[in-house]
Amino acid sequence: MALTKSKFLGLPLSNPTAPFRSPPHQRRPSPTLISPPRSELSDSDDKEVASSKQQQQQQQQKKREDSSVSITLDDVNPVGLGRKSRQIFDEVWRKFSGLGQISRIPTDEERMLDGVLIRGPMCEFTIPGAQDTTVLVVGATSRIGRIVVRKLMIRGYRVKALVRRADQDVVDMLPRSVTIVVGDVGEPSTMKTAVEGCNKIIYCATARSTITGDLNRVDYQGVCNATKAFQDYYNELAQLRAGKSSKSKLLLAKFKSEESLKGWEVRKGTYFQDVVAAKYDGGVDAKFELTETGEAVFSGYVYTRGGYVELSKRLSLPLGSTLDRYDGLVLSVGGNGRSFVLILEAGPLADTSQSKLYFARMSTKVGFCRVRVPFSSFRPVNPDDPPLDPFLVHTLTIRFEPRRQRPAEGTSANKQDLRSFKLIMEYIKALPTGQETDFILVSCTGSAIEANRREKVLKAKKAGEDSLRRSGLGYTIIRPGPLQEEPGGQRALIFDQGNRISQGISCADVADICVKALHDSTARNKSFDVCYEYVAEQGKELYELVAHIPDKANNYLTPALSVLEKNT
Repeated sequence: MALTKSKFLGLPLSNPTAPFRSPPHQRRPSPTLISPPRSELSDSDDKEVASSKQQQQQQQQKKREDSSVSITLDDVNPVGLGRKSRQIFDEVWRKFSGLGQISRIPTDEERMLDGVLIRGPMCEFTIPGAQDTTVLVVGATSRIGRIVVRKLMIRGYRVKALVRRADQDVVDMLPRSVTIVVGDVGEPSTMKTAVEGCNKIIYCATARSTITGDLNRVDYQGVCNATKAFQDYYNELAQLRAGKSSKSKLLLAKFKSEESLKGWEVRKGTYFQDVVAAKYDGGVDAKFELTETGEAVFSGYVYTRGGYVELSKRLSLPLGSTLDRYDGLVLSVGGNGRSFVLILEAGPLADTSQSKLYFARMSTKVGFCRVRVPFSSFRPVNPDDPPLDPFLVHTLTIRFEPRRQRPAEGTSANKQDLRSFKLIMEYIKALPTGQETDFILVSCTGSAIEANRREKVLKAKKAGEDSLRRSGLGYTIIRPGPLQEEPGGQRALIFDQGNRISQGISCADVADICVKALHDSTARNKSFDVCYEYVAEQGKELYELVAHIPDKANNYLTPALSVLEKNT
């Protein structure tokens, strides 16, 4: 089959009309016969030449026959054929994308090629507005990251890739149009440089070892650095515009001085107003004060049957701010691991008698933690009342009640008095709302990790997930099953919550989910597990298939995620 050259790329293209010829490495050069001029040859010479020519032709024929039947096992081995096909594809992709160029400044011809093939009408995958969206891919050379980069490029996104080093092998692995940033995710200065000019982040980085320091640096500290740098960058942009970033949290209360404690009222009460309650009145006490160390502490005890204590204040929002523009509350608190009830009072300020009460439960840990409570989790105290309207919220209450208390993790249950409490309060903020996700984190289920290393790896992964949820950014956390190196879009996928899956999934399918989640509103503030569809054992059916086989024409992500819970 004859080959011609592409006008744009200089690539060999097949010509179906030309006769087939074996590849150059299989053809053997024909011996050249040099004959003297005819006038100088005798009749005997003619016979010798003819005989010699005939022998040479027979030898050539025999060689061709030998070469045509010399087939080795490597030639028919599927693994070998697959490896050769991947090598050919990588070579074509490298030439197509202009890989291997040390200079990152494209020429005019390359810009024209990008406009035609990557961002032009010839690209059927192009997403509207993608060319105005810059995505930072952290871990761009990982198993999933390298596929994410190519999918983003094909769809017309502008891509920045954060890599640990920029040697020639790494440069050759990424398309030419990608902007490469070199650095360590554990260094805040690296992330500050990487997020400049970016609209969204896809975090695919994973630790190369199971050493605790390496896990914390990549899976936890790296996520913290990325979220903080992203928030700071948008805050700086907002200050330049003399405005406020849409990704910034709204400060409702910060407890750092005696002045900040004013307006907070401690109240005591009981659910039972009868003789029995008075008989079992064991005492109730609570206080809210600033300690010598500068901590605002709400503490006390409740020994009365059905009793409770609460801390309440009417909110004072900045001029022009309303809570309907926010997604929920985040509290930075510490203490002895008790659970509390958050109560929001909503209604017209002119007539508080018409206000409605809404509650949500909040669990804390021993030591400091940040607790995220979305407005969607608040339920009316009176079931007949309408759902919460954050626009009408005017009072916030934190209530402690001994019932439903459980011993805190890591402490002895016998040494805990569940009727006493201590809550150290640092701040209360409102989380910004939005339609799309800002930060996509690829985590893991842990099912493919060795048992002796699983707990350590999952601890670091969970810490990174928690830091992302507390950041206030719109997030999507993807926990794939064991990763497999095979083509995507071949099998149906199962989306679930609850860490119950054990099946594998293709790296290409995970990459496709990352790209589709960028502009899918149902993916915002959701964490989920994903794996291939499989048939459960009789009587152990846990799943309902919510996704069809993924392909470019099938919007499988929206129906799959619409049935999952948010803020999990």
